[in-house]
Order: sequence, then structure tokens, then C-alpha cells
Amino acid sequence: MNAGAVSIAVIMTLGLLALIAVRGLAHFWPADVVVADYVMPGAEPRVLAGEVTQREEVPRARLAAAGLPVDVEGGEFMTRELLKVGNREVYGADFSWVIGEWLQNERKPKDLVAIERREWGNFYGHLVAVKENGQLVAEGENAWGELQRRIERIDELYARIARLEKVDIGRINYGMERLRLKTRRLELDNQLDAVAQADLDAERAEWDAQYVVLERELTELHQGFNRDTISVRTVDGRELEFSLGKVVRAYQPNAMSVVEKLGFYFKKLWEFVSAEPREANTEGGIFPAIFGTVLMTLIMAVIVTPFGVIAAVYLREYAKQGLLTRIIRIAVNNLAGVPSIVYGVFGLGFFVYVLGGSIDRLFYPEAAPAPVFGTPGLMWASLTLAILTLPVVIVATEEGLARIPRILREGSLALGATKSETLWKVVLPMASPAMMTGLILAVARAAGEVAPLMLVGVVKLAPSLPLNGNYPYLHLDQKIMHLGFHIFDVGFQSPNVEAARPLVYATALLLVLVIATLNFTAVYIRNHLREKYKALDH
Repeated sequence: MNAGAVSIAVIMTLGLLALIAVRGLAHFWPADVVVADYVMPGAEPRVLAGEVTQREEVPRARLAAAGLPVDVEGGEFMTRELLKVGNREVYGADFSWVIGEWLQNERKPKDLVAIERREWGNFYGHLVAVKENGQLVAEGENAWGELQRRIERIDELYARIARLEKVDIGRINYGMERLRLKTRRLELDNQLDAVAQADLDAERAEWDAQYVVLERELTELHQGFNRDTISVRTVDGRELEFSLGKVVRAYQPNAMSVVEKLGFYFKKLWEFVSAEPREANTEGGIFPAIFGTVLMTLIMAVIVTPFGVIAAVYLREYAKQGLLTRIIRIAVNNLAGVPSIVYGVFGLGFFVYVLGGSIDRLFYPEAAPAPVFGTPGLMWASLTLAILTLPVVIVATEEGLARIPRILREGSLALGATKSETLWKVVLPMASPAMMTGLILAVARAAGEVAPLMLVGVVKLAPSLPLNGNYPYLHLDQKIMHLGFHIFDVGFQSPNVEAARPLVYATALLLVLVIATLNFTAVYIRNHLREKYKALDH
């Protein structure tokens, strides 16, 4: 029965992971775009183009009740298909439900173009012409090659603009802000004399001179970025023109071979794990969320491990085993069952408002009324998770200390070692696998938490990483993104539900992989320590 229960649990887990993987990873495959005549009884025929993302059987009676002109005397079910039609500025929505039986003359023209844009989703249609500053450059068959060359140019310009804005100009803005705070600090300390003001003005002039140069370069880049435009035509004959700067990539899915589609697929996968999100988190990548999740979990582990180990050592090795110690152990065990949102409220009230507000008043008065640490951020999120997982580390470490034979302690003391030397050189090394077990459990729980983090530092969009080249390099006061909250946001608060659904599965799979990677690393260290001290245990 035990073996059967374990087998069922493993099968269910693998089945869930397989479902998540299939639904999430299939999103990045360049599906063929179908063009068909949509003939609804009693209405004018129209031409549709789009990717078929979902099919389902629907009772005819249900369709008739929804007001569709369905013949209820036909079969019991009809096919309903969800098409990703794109062209949001034309149709008003990216997705449209259609009746499969009303689609006629389906075809997959090889010259049909799918254009992925930075805004307004995908465009499906035909490429008409490429223009530069309003002048025709290429049209017809020659337009496709010219479009690809100019997209490569746009990608290079986009990368240069992003680096200029985020790194170079971001460094100047950061320096100017620090200069402003320094000026305010001198004012509060009554030390802003003529000499100090002259030094500040000279430093400000230097920053301004650097900014003027970068601003001129940025203006030139933007002019080149918005130079080219393309003319396109939808399958129903409507013509549009938009800037090539809005285009991420253009491809012809119906003309791509399997090898080309595989290359496109892996390129999209890499973009998903390495790029920033766009379009309300429904397009692009989730690298800031990955980075924020891993960094917050690592900081939490660095905080919770020493405190948990010290608490466990005191309770097991030093505290008098009486009523008070038993009450403390009961309290620790009960803390492990407290709902996580309660820890979030505690973190917001104590860490953010009390502790963070006090830090601001003592060390950052020049920033008032804007808070520095008196607002949710990376530090408070990590501390909240550390408090949440502290009982797990304490209990696991205590169990490990309790399993160490008493004879080893007595042998060490008999050889002349002090109690502290016995603890540091004999007991703790042998208990280190148990400490790692507690850390594994803590990481597994902390990395997947969402509810408390919404209160203490995690936000919907924070593309700027808390680790950068600006002093002090690790910005513990900065808000972060998190994979768990990203899943919640995209799945339940997205304005484009159909576009967000596959990303929920893909992000969930990535979160599982991140947690598994962290856990496997800790398991490897634990097994190494276990093998190292196995001889002492015998």
C-alpha cells in the first residue's frame, strides 16, 4: 500500500509537470496561420486569418441559446475554434471564437506574414512595401528581404538605446540623485557654506555635461530608430502603415521548414528566460522575475540559516530542559503552521513601517518625505521569508543535533576539548546534513510563496534589477519581481486573458525548475557533508 501510494503521488506529480510543460512550451512554436472564408448563415461572408489555439465541441443548443444562427436539427455538437487573429487596431481584440463548420476554403498561403510587435500584439497579413522617411524603398517580392535587413538594424539600435537609457543615463540620474541628497544633508547639518556649494555645483556641472552628450546621442538614435516604416495589408483588404521601430520580428510561418521552426522556437525560449516583459507582462521575457526570485531566496537563506542554527543549538545544547523550553518548542512548531499572509502583515507593520521608518529617520533624513527603507523592498521581503521559514530550520537542526550520539560529546570532552570546541568541531559538522535539510525545506517553501510578498516588496513590473553597477551595487531598498507573483498577475489580472494563459503554464514550469535547481544544489551539498562525516557517525 505504501509503495502504491508513493507511485500514485509520483505519477500525479509527473503528470502535472507534463501538462504544464506541454501547455507552456507549445506557446513558443511558430504555428501555421490559416486563412479561411467565414460564412455565417444570414450574414455577409468575411475573410479571417489567424492561428488556431484551441478547439472544443459545443452543444448546438448552447450556441443557439447564445443567439447564433445554428440549425438545432443538425448533429448534437458543433466545433468551436479560438483563433488568434491579431491586428488589434483593426479588430479590437487579439482572439476570436468562430464556428469550425462555418469556415470554408481554408488555405495556408506561404507569403502570409506574421509580425510580432512591441505594442498592440501580432499582425497577420501581407507585406506591401518598405519605406524610409516616407519614401518607397522596396515593394512586392523585394520587400521581404529589405524588411529583414532593416529589422536587424532596428535590433542593434534598440539594444544601444536600451543600454544608453538604463546604464549610462541611469548612472547619471543616480549620481544626480545622490548629489541632491548630499546637498540636503548639508543643509540639515548647517554645513552648506560657500566652499561646499561650489564643490556641489562643480560636480553637478560635470554630471550635466555628461548628460548633454548622452542626450544628443540618444536623440540621434531615436531619429534613426523611427526612420523606417512598412505598409501592410490584412487578408480582408485593409491597409495599415506603422513604424518599423515597433517590430520585434517578422516571419512567414507557412513557408518555414521544420528546421527553421526549431530555430525560431529555441530563439523564443531564450527570449522568454533572458528578456524583459512587455505588453502588460503577456509578451517578452521574465528575466527580472527569475533574478528577483533567486536573489531574494539566497538572501533569505543567508539570513535564516545562522539564526535557525543558533536557536536550535541553544535549545538543544545550552537551555535548561524545563517547562519554559518545552513551551518555546511548542511555539516554534506552531509558528510553522501560521498562514503566510500573517507573516506578510507582520513584515509590513514591523519591518517596513517600524524598522524601516526608524532607519529612514536616523540615517536618511535628507530623503524625507520620500522613504528609503520605510517602503516595501528586497530586504524586507527576504526578512519576512526568513521569519516564515525559521521554524523549519530550527526543527530540522534540533533533530540533527538530537541524533548525534552522546558518546562523541563525552569523548571530545575527555580528550580535553571545551564544550564550545566540542560544539564547533564535532557536533555542528556532524549535524550539518540536518541543517541542509532544513535549508532545503526553507528554500522550497520560500521560493513559492506569493501572499506575503505582495505586501513587503514584490510588484507587478520592476525591470531594473536590484544588482547593478551603481554604488552600493546591491540595492536592498529596491522593489523586485517574483515568479510566483508573476503567475498570479498574468493569470488573474491580465487585460488579455487568452494571450496570458500559456505564459502562466510556462512561468509555472520555470518556477518549478528554479526551485528544483536550488534544492538539488542544497541536496548535493548535504550528501557531500553526509559522506564526509559518515565515518565519525560509526
